[in-house]
Amino acid sequence: MGIRSSFIEGRARERASAILDPGTFRELLDPFERMESPHLARLGIVPQSDDGVVIARGTIDGLSAVVIAIEGKFQGGGIGEVSGAKIAGALEQALSDNREGFATRAVLVLETGGVRLQEGNYGLLAIAEIQAAIVALRQYVPVVCVIAGMIGCFGGMSITAGLCSKIIMTRQARLGLNGPEVIEQEAGILEFDSRNRPMVWSITGGEQRVETGLSDVLEEDEAERIRHAVIASLRQGLPAKHRSSQVARFLARLGAIDPQERINAKELRRLWSRDIDSEVLNGATPVQLEDGQAPAKPAVTSRGRIWFDALKGEAPRQTGEFPSVLCADVHYEGQVIRFLAVVPDPDNRFPRATRGEVGLNEGWTLARYVNEAVEADRDGSRRAIVAIVDVPSQAYGYREEMLGLFQACAAAVDAYATARLAGHPVVALLVGNAISGAFLAHGLQANRMLALDDPDVAVQVMSKASAARVTRCSVEELEHNARHMAAAAHDIRSFAKLGALHELIEGINPDAPSAAEIACVRSRLFEAVESARGSATDLSHRLASEEAASSRSASIAVRERMRRQWK
Repeated sequence: MGIRSSFIEGRARERASAILDPGTFRELLDPFERMESPHLARLGIVPQSDDGVVIARGTIDGLSAVVIAIEGKFQGGGIGEVSGAKIAGALEQALSDNREGFATRAVLVLETGGVRLQEGNYGLLAIAEIQAAIVALRQYVPVVCVIAGMIGCFGGMSITAGLCSKIIMTRQARLGLNGPEVIEQEAGILEFDSRNRPMVWSITGGEQRVETGLSDVLEEDEAERIRHAVIASLRQGLPAKHRSSQVARFLARLGAIDPQERINAKELRRLWSRDIDSEVLNGATPVQLEDGQAPAKPAVTSRGRIWFDALKGEAPRQTGEFPSVLCADVHYEGQVIRFLAVVPDPDNRFPRATRGEVGLNEGWTLARYVNEAVEADRDGSRRAIVAIVDVPSQAYGYREEMLGLFQACAAAVDAYATARLAGHPVVALLVGNAISGAFLAHGLQANRMLALDDPDVAVQVMSKASAARVTRCSVEELEHNARHMAAAAHDIRSFAKLGALHELIEGINPDAPSAAEIACVRSRLFEAVESARGSATDLSHRLASEEAASSRSASIAVRERMRRQWK
């Protein structure tokens, strides 16, 4: 009997090599290229020459493939500018191959906590670009994700996993949006005890994810078995419908949950193994237009609501089950624009999502509204979609992780990216906070992003207080670092230096805009819509701006070198 080779114990190169056909491994941008992070050394962190990501070309089952493997032992597998650009660049090259008629499949081996906090918005932008490439690549070939090791897959990269055609996990692996320690810090130990390891694995572990339909294959920790699972997944081809597109199914599943009860893993398996899919796969009940009258209960004021009401004017708001997601179609200058916003709802059935966070219902409902527009416009003019962004974070909670918040956010990402690829101009207007996974789900897939120039418009992976708790730095230390690196700052002017903003709109009162100011913003949005309508449907323009040429030079250099080495 042969010696079994552990997949988990292998480093990133060994894992990538184990998946590829023997003798076909060829690494791109290897350590001798010295494509390391230009940002870590100034923070006193020793960089790594491959920045913790291995890109390997070769074949799987005799067919062209690229394997992208994250090294969890470097910075916890965190995604920074260079590592993120390597992943996005490889996926973009695979996409280019497929568009030219040469089928190249992609496999991601994920061992990551999400964005590398020290590089902040570099990682956030990179993950959005990774996600955009996956949604585009899935139109041609399946994208398979392997999560095997003890770090698992968390943060924005869990949303990335939720976009994949197939997810393969081991029992040791974990998959969730928010890490246990982060939930405990944000919501308290009564909400989530990160030291209760059996509970943690019962919620986010591989066996539970597969049993509840949030992952596809449970495999043993053996390299050859993982390889065969990857081959089997690729041979199955594209699914009839990706999990992140199954909106009606998952909204129905959430409807079977009583949020007032602290559901356990065993009970969730029972509930979600019911044969309820046949009831909902024909589509959810269509939303209806209301008459424009105010709801019976006073709404909580937020910038998202202020600007949604201001920009929709007299247009009727669509009404659905969840008042935390606002939607309205507005006729302007001869075309239709769909406005979407996530707003506070004190009566949210999930109590961890009452302050405007993107939670379970919010993610799936955003996806529903966007998908409805895409389907309705399939044979006609593509309406513009405007995401009004004022989201303090994703929801932090026991139920959220148990019920797959990562997948709800992936559904929203999928919907926005699919709309963009279908020719819908997608524009984001940042009027308040744009934080972490919530911003990935609602805003970062836009063709064009605009923002109000205001001190309270903030973009970052975490709030300052949260980042200080996680990194064990003081807020003052974080602010000091931010003065030397725009990507680590929270303010919108620093974010604008990264080149992703289409326009920073000055001279607007965000909390009480005048009629003239509303008209000004509406006009700027329309200009952005027209700009997006006449340009590429991907996110490549973000690296073509004058600001990006200097602030994201590493992202550009990685892609250029990747392109040269690809063939």
